[in-house]
Amino acid sequence: MTIPTLVIGNKNYSSWSLRAWLFLHASGVDFEERRVPLDTPTFKGTMAELSPTGRVPVLLDGAVRVWEALAICEYATDKYGLPGWPAESAARAEALAVAHEMHGGFPALRAELPMNCRARRTGVVPSAAAQADIDRIAAIWISCRERFLDDGPFLFGDFGIADAMYAPVALRCLTYGVPLPPAAGAYAESLAGHLSVRQWVAAASAETESIPHEEVGEPLAD
Repeated sequence: MTIPTLVIGNKNYSSWSLRAWLFLHASGVDFEERRVPLDTPTFKGTMAELSPTGRVPVLLDGAVRVWEALAICEYATDKYGLPGWPAESAARAEALAVAHEMHGGFPALRAELPMNCRARRTGVVPSAAAQADIDRIAAIWISCRERFLDDGPFLFGDFGIADAMYAPVALRCLTYGVPLPPAAGAYAESLAGHLSVRQWVAAASAETESIPHEEVGEPLAD
């Protein structure tokens, strides 16, 4: 069996790369990693050869190309028999719903608080729209954790695709010091403390590239 290759962007900035990488890594999938730095003169040309969208992430598995993070997670669950979603039907439906809500929503949060794993920043005040996104995400986290608390530390107990979808938000909350209700904050800490997330962040911190428009706010004073 060939080992698939996951093509990702900068670990410090690429939230969609994190989502796909995290689920594969946390699930124990054996894959090669190819990093193509964002916002470089060669990025568009390189990615045009690898993905029909010209974007990261993309999974290359022999003749198969899967070019979207949630689709990569679904492909891996099918190919490797992974428990990406809860087994119980109602919980599975809810996990799918909240994952897709993250996939297609929260544009103000994405725009105003870009993922920046290695930074700790201040002076970023969310707009009303971004705060509404934060409040909705916190409500999702709290609702799930209240009902699945006894099953494990993640949204539906065990780590799954829904958690991978929200991991970049947890890291954003750390970067910008976003206040969260206690239950939501505890979940964000559980995500940030996951071994695979910590490995990603360590690699992100070692990167040397800087993308100025992603460096919002001011560095937090030591």
